[in-house]
Amino acid sequence: MSFLKIDRNALAWRIATRSAGGNCVQVAAANNLIAVRNSRNPEGEVILYTKPEFAAFLDGAKKGEFDDLLE
Repeated sequence: MSFLKIDRNALAWRIATRSAGGNCVQVAAANNLIAVRNSRNPEGEVILYTKPEFAAFLDGAKKGEFDDLLE
């Protein structure tokens, strides 16, 4: 199995404008993938998702499918 190497410092990381106090996830485009990391640990693990995987997650989030996790 080969692993994709990305330069995390070269990515244009973004956070949601609703984030408060840096407690959020950051996302960035990484080639044909979406990179996700924890803003409190920017040097920690970066998880890579395909665009269809990330689109499916966003669709579920927009539909409220994960709202129960906040209760």
